[in-house]
Amino acid sequence: MYNRVLITGAGGALGRVLREGLRGAYPILRLSHRRDIGPAGPGEEINVASLENFAEVDAAMEGVDAVVHLGGKAVEGEWEEILQSNIIGAYNVLEAARRHKVKRVVFASTHHIVGYYRRDTVVGVDAPPRPDSRYAVSKVFGEALGRMYADKYGMSVVCQRIGVSQETVPHVRGLWTWQSYPDYVHMTRRCLDAPDIHFLVVYGVSANSRPLWDNPTARVIGYEPEDDAEDHIDQVLAKQKFKDEPEIERLFHGGWFCGMEFTGDPDKID
Repeated sequence: MYNRVLITGAGGALGRVLREGLRGAYPILRLSHRRDIGPAGPGEEINVASLENFAEVDAAMEGVDAVVHLGGKAVEGEWEEILQSNIIGAYNVLEAARRHKVKRVVFASTHHIVGYYRRDTVVGVDAPPRPDSRYAVSKVFGEALGRMYADKYGMSVVCQRIGVSQETVPHVRGLWTWQSYPDYVHMTRRCLDAPDIHFLVVYGVSANSRPLWDNPTARVIGYEPEDDAEDHIDQVLAKQKFKDEPEIERLFHGGWFCGMEFTGDPDKID
């Protein structure tokens, strides 16, 4: 289906995982980062581009059939940094993809879009956003922008609301939110290859025994996760007990993002 697939943010944690996981899946992987991450391996091209520079992003998109947009600020930060990397960067990627008639854009969003839902509530893909940070607000913007580009310009866009995607389950909250690296790669392959997608939101999470998100679109694209955070519970509890989670963090989907800078009233967050 694709000859050349672009990965932005290819030097980041998930970018490196995807570089390895997609090796050989498509004839050419173009790996873009704001710094040189060379040398290129077989079937790879290295590209240096800053997301806030449209000319550089546009050049990176030349000859591309599909893009996985991982680049940008991956945690909370100051507003100006979020604005440049995540908001202007998302616009530049989608606009360059439109100009170059890219067949599909896979946008790395975040579960922090629904961060201020309570942890005893299972949330679907159509729930109104309750972002827990400036970072999450930038991803709300990115999802909305992707929907507009799908509706207005006929592009095919998939938004991945990625949970806590790490090699191992890092903390207690990960028992609800963890996505293993193999499951992340599998999900991204399905986001790229599933046919007849106009616009879709899918939660990036493994087959955990403690569900937080209703994820029917995973079945639409054929994403079938295999790993379960519960299999790692002994290692998790050896590092952190349930009672050790700070009070505000344990209430909500977003955990420590919700507790960061918090001066609100948790009783008013229903």
